[in-house]
Amino acid sequence: MSLSFDKALGVHADALRVRSRRLELLASNMANADTPNYKARDIDFRAALSQASGQGGVGLARTHATHLPVQGGGVGGEPLYRVPNQPSLDGNTVDPQLEQAAFSENAVQYQASLDFLNARFRGLRTALKGE
Repeated sequence: MSLSFDKALGVHADALRVRSRRLELLASNMANADTPNYKARDIDFRAALSQASGQGGVGLARTHATHLPVQGGGVGGEPLYRVPNQPSLDGNTVDPQLEQAAFSENAVQYQASLDFLNARFRGLRTALKGE
């Protein structure tokens, strides 16, 4: 009987990758809070997780050589531009309080995914040892 880590770890490994990508985007937004014309970006976590786990979306195929290739498709999907609540005069769409709250929430969820993975590995190790 073979052991599949994908089945054993469940969705938590994919969630960790998507949350990591989202942390990068949110940190970039906070770092550019004072940059004129910078547009805040984020990802749709649910859509990105379903894409990463291979559950969602319709697969697109190029049926002709002149068709453009599909963009994105990396970890976390294509980042989307956030619609600002209150745009600034210099064109920057970053709301520092919103970004910080989203970053903190995502960091807590990232840690929760790490804790779930740790518990899974601990359970696998216990099963292998037979204790």
